[in-house]
Amino acid sequence: MLTPIAAKAEPVKNVVLVHGAFADGAGWRDVYDKLTERGYNVKIVQNPLTSLDDDVAATNRLLDLQNGPTILVGHSWGGTVITEAGIHPKVAGLVYVSALSPDAGETSAQQYDGFAPTPDFVLEVGKDGFGFIKRDKFKQGFAHDVSDAQAAFMGDSQVPINMSSFSTKLKNAAWRSRPSWAVIATEDKAFDQAMLVHMAERIGAKVTKVSASHALFLTRATEIADTIDGAAKSLASN
Repeated sequence: MLTPIAAKAEPVKNVVLVHGAFADGAGWRDVYDKLTERGYNVKIVQNPLTSLDDDVAATNRLLDLQNGPTILVGHSWGGTVITEAGIHPKVAGLVYVSALSPDAGETSAQQYDGFAPTPDFVLEVGKDGFGFIKRDKFKQGFAHDVSDAQAAFMGDSQVPINMSSFSTKLKNAAWRSRPSWAVIATEDKAFDQAMLVHMAERIGAKVTKVSASHALFLTRATEIADTIDGAAKSLASN
């Protein structure tokens, strides 16, 4: 009598990276390089940061192009985006990089309730409702572990976000149906550390902590790529 062989899960070789507010997809370059060197097909979303719906639509356009199961990765505000977009049928797992992770029916702004303020992370909001990080606070609040020259460039090339996005209720919470991983920067000045830990624990994420600023997508590319690679291999072995 033949013994049936359990089917192995399909290998996960696709990764979609989603940036956060005040940045763009170019910040993922080192993570991209490290993943493509390992044979992954990597695509990077360019969020318009005009609304949650617009950012989710931009993410879904790239997910539609994937040829198999995909790891969806979000930094900061990008965590809200992947939480909403991650119900896409091609998404196999989620990686949160010092990222927001609201539940369905919650807003991103509600994630901050009950946690300590972040005095080094100072925003200036224009009459049109779009916010920037205050220029003279950029390095201190966002990227204190990069060079002065790099911080200056990042501060001068900020992509503002429509602040109303943080008050938009999510319709879906993909972490309820997809396995999740989280990389937390222990020197993050954009979020209270207790808030980051609470969010990761609430979604049941496997957590990796790294000594870094909120710009860990730049300064801790190796650890982030390792986490994504580990997630992909874990899903393929199930």
